[in-house]
Amino acid sequence: MQRRSVDIWKENILDDLEEEYWKFKLVKEFLVELKEFGERDDKSAKIVELKMMKQGSRTMEEFVQEFKRTIRESEYKR
Repeated sequence: MQRRSVDIWKENILDDLEEEYWKFKLVKEFLVELKEFGERDDKSAKIVELKMMKQGSRTMEEFVQEFKRTIRESEYKR
């Protein structure tokens, strides 16, 4: 997770809590939300990685396998 994303998320959570917009009844609910946020950020990073991929000195087979792995991890949909 990127530091800037964490800071923005933290500010939003604190604002929502102060306004009583978003209350967690259990710590578990908060932790589930936190985990989902991290997963969304990871998927976004993988999509960016896909867009920046280059074959470089790898064989075509190596490149294709790396590309397929990155697509799978990103859960990218057309």
